[in-house]
Amino acid sequence: MFIDASDRIEGNAPGLHYGMAVVDADGDGRAEVFVTGFGEPNRLLAWEGTGTAGRLRDTIRPTLADAGRRSIGVAAADVDGDGQEEIYVLNSDAFAGPKMQSDRLFARFGDHWLDLFAQPQNRSAANQTAGRSVCALDRSGRGIYGFAVANYGGPLRLYEIAGGGRIADMAEDAGIDAMGGGRSLLSLPLVSDRMDLFVGNEGGPNHLFRNRGDGTFEDVAARLGLADPHTHARGVAPLDAEGEGRFGLVLGNWEGPHRLFRRAAIATFVDAAPDAFASPSRVRTVIVADFDNDGHEEIFVNNIGQPNRLFAWRDDAWVRIDCGDAEEPRGLGTGAVVADLDGDGRLELLIAHGESGRQPLALHRPVPNGNGWIRVQPLTPAGAPARGAVVLCRAGGRIQARAVCAGSGYLCQMEPVAHFGLGRTPRVDEIEVRWPTGAAAVVRDPPAGRLLTVPHPPL
Repeated sequence: MFIDASDRIEGNAPGLHYGMAVVDADGDGRAEVFVTGFGEPNRLLAWEGTGTAGRLRDTIRPTLADAGRRSIGVAAADVDGDGQEEIYVLNSDAFAGPKMQSDRLFARFGDHWLDLFAQPQNRSAANQTAGRSVCALDRSGRGIYGFAVANYGGPLRLYEIAGGGRIADMAEDAGIDAMGGGRSLLSLPLVSDRMDLFVGNEGGPNHLFRNRGDGTFEDVAARLGLADPHTHARGVAPLDAEGEGRFGLVLGNWEGPHRLFRRAAIATFVDAAPDAFASPSRVRTVIVADFDNDGHEEIFVNNIGQPNRLFAWRDDAWVRIDCGDAEEPRGLGTGAVVADLDGDGRLELLIAHGESGRQPLALHRPVPNGNGWIRVQPLTPAGAPARGAVVLCRAGGRIQARAVCAGSGYLCQMEPVAHFGLGRTPRVDEIEVRWPTGAAAVVRDPPAGRLLTVPHPPL
């Protein structure tokens, strides 16, 4: 499936890296990859050059590089409604409980970046608990996000911009300030029409906070079959396995059975993982994406110290297939993201390594084929990426569904684009976008082989 293209990364020295996020950090309309550095500078990799002949080059500014911090997780979202995304960087210098290094919340002002937590009025709000994941969450459906933070040995946080530019933790008001071994986060309209929040925990039940529609949440994980209390959650990703526009969850559990939760007729979730997929591994990130553009998503399981795994939908069943170079049998995988970095309509896979040893980043490309594709980028009312929006693609008599990534479930965040492979289908009947605000739009007969930008309807 994959061919190693790591030689396209300039200055790719071995390092300790964990989470990554795909974000347009410089406002030029093209996404970069923010790579966290654990005890070394963060990186911002931008694709420079024409098509596949280009290279990834580090373009980070000193403020964002933040050398000497222990960064492990990162996510981006527009938290102040100005049309450009802020970047939340999760620092963890302790395994659990209190830590010395607080998190960062970087906002861009022109060509300069500023840590909002470092401002006098916000210092007391900064997260001082060892965290594991961060994701964007628009709880009120306004097109303006907060950052939810899963802490280990402390309560969940929900940071939002309050009056006068002050940052406030609104987790208690929202009803999500649960204590536990928080490992992963995922936010999208899963069981409501707004952004719900899944929290994967280690050594205790998971949470699924259902959005009540008034900015508050209720935990329905146990009732809906997602608590899974005797496992240790890591990566989680949404998957519309039935092709009905309703999402289930792919959940990787550390050295425990992996889950493939599908929606049942009674609105609960059931584990339908075949034995080959459920087989335990030292999993970190889980990615669901259509790498070969055949119209069916694959499931990539990123492991640390074990070969990675790739599963594909073949003859109405999930089967393990050859990863190619992305198997990385000696890789110390800590995080992974997908994005079309070179603009060729195929998703590249970038894997970070570290924790137990220094290794370089790895870039993998899928084997070329003639399958078609279309990419959709919904925008918020302010013109920022609409993370958490749901996009439906109707083509060839099938429906495919994607949720624009607000956080991958473990340390990472994918590109804010819904990517659809079309196989040999020559045309797309329509694209439907459903925003977390409740708005919706339909684009009929869009051209394939393009990036389709869909602005938010007038408020």
